[in-house]
Amino acid sequence: MAAPGAPTDRFDPPPPGDRFGHPQALWQLVHSEFWERFAYYGMRALLAVYVADTFFALLPEGEAKAQAALTYGAYTALIYATGIFGGTIADRYIGYRRAIVIGGLLMAAGLFLLLFKNLQLFLLGLSFIVVGNGLFKPNISTMVGRLYAPSDVRRDSGFTWFYMGINAGGALAPVVCGWLIGARFGYEWGFFTAGLGMLVGLAVFQWRIARLGGIGQAPIGGDGFGRVVVVVLGALVAVPLVYLLLNQKTLVGWLLMGLFLALTVFFVVSGIRSKDRVQLHRYIAMLLLFLAKILFWGMFEQAGSSLNFFAKDHVDTPFDFTLFQSANPVFIILLAPVFAWLWPRLEERGINPSIPAKFGIAVLFVAVGFSLLVWAIGALAGSNGRIPWEILAAAYMINTMGELCLSPIGLSMVSKLASPKDTGLAMGAWFLCTAIGNYVAGAVAAVASSGSAATGMTQYAATYTQIAIVGFVFGLVFLLAAPFINKLMHGVK
Repeated sequence: MAAPGAPTDRFDPPPPGDRFGHPQALWQLVHSEFWERFAYYGMRALLAVYVADTFFALLPEGEAKAQAALTYGAYTALIYATGIFGGTIADRYIGYRRAIVIGGLLMAAGLFLLLFKNLQLFLLGLSFIVVGNGLFKPNISTMVGRLYAPSDVRRDSGFTWFYMGINAGGALAPVVCGWLIGARFGYEWGFFTAGLGMLVGLAVFQWRIARLGGIGQAPIGGDGFGRVVVVVLGALVAVPLVYLLLNQKTLVGWLLMGLFLALTVFFVVSGIRSKDRVQLHRYIAMLLLFLAKILFWGMFEQAGSSLNFFAKDHVDTPFDFTLFQSANPVFIILLAPVFAWLWPRLEERGINPSIPAKFGIAVLFVAVGFSLLVWAIGALAGSNGRIPWEILAAAYMINTMGELCLSPIGLSMVSKLASPKDTGLAMGAWFLCTAIGNYVAGAVAAVASSGSAATGMTQYAATYTQIAIVGFVFGLVFLLAAPFINKLMHGVK
């Protein structure tokens, strides 16, 4: 067991004792992340529609949806972007454990603020969630990686289980927060339920903290209470800054691009200064894969915005439209074991795609999913302007297959390609790519959902056609570039 203040670049194994072939601490982290994702996906299922109906109801229908989509895009972008700062703070200042607890409490406070039907308080609540998520999200993922030695073959499997926990929480959340609570008692009570889920997640994390041993403790000199106070005060200062950004959505895009360029310079310079040619090449490969992640997420993350509006207005469904928000995580739970079985079988036959090739395949899958929707709008829409719900479910399934080629593999990839001392920062950069993708997705969704009642279907078809074209073109580009990127990774698989 590592003593408090153990350096962050040395592997310190968790306490002895495995469960189902993995350290016991893995299951503690899986359960904690389950409830955190329950909180996030519970509120996400309701967010865009609630904002359009509650705060922009006086605008024309298309404009209300467009403004809600932009708010959604800026919020979901910022919620992932702050992971950069949270990862760095945990790496170098207070450790992963305390960052997770502080972040979780801030997120719960923000979710409870969403109870109030006042736009300024609502944006303040979103700001608390953004800041809290930055301290929570990258650091619990980093702790999963630290359960395993660099050469431990169980690492990929451990991240797959972790990813299953994420999606189990994401699958349950729309059912409880949206259908059982929000649709019956008001969506604001769905947000409240999500906040309760966040508190449960923190309780699970603290319940058997001893299972983690020294993993996640503060770096040398960082175990004092004073640093906790500094981080809490810093977070409270950051909340009004995020609030201002949520009111200046265009500035968010420029800020995200600036952060990405700064991180690109940091990783390249870090690789050069290390005088380790292999590490420099791995950082270049990581940055190229980050670009694929941004593209993928900009296409994929229509789910909580334009696809949610599309389900509400243009899909024949026997159930509440918010339940479509469970489609992606449910398909992940069903298909992740299939993909986990498939990759080793392909490896045995020498035909397992490399990590860069899998990223290209992921982009192509999403292009196929949106192509299916475009076809259905033209061929299957009834006189009421609606398509069968099975088509949208199938599109979600195809998009999910793309996600399974990228996201769980990407989490593991970052923990392997980054230098140990920068793992938290690299994980934060991975989530920054999600942030940029979400911002792009919000801008695209604003266009997709801006049509009137008469032109809505045409507008969705035109926008989704553009998404499909971009996906096919860049998916093929990444497939062709895969051998080059794979060489830069120097054996990382």
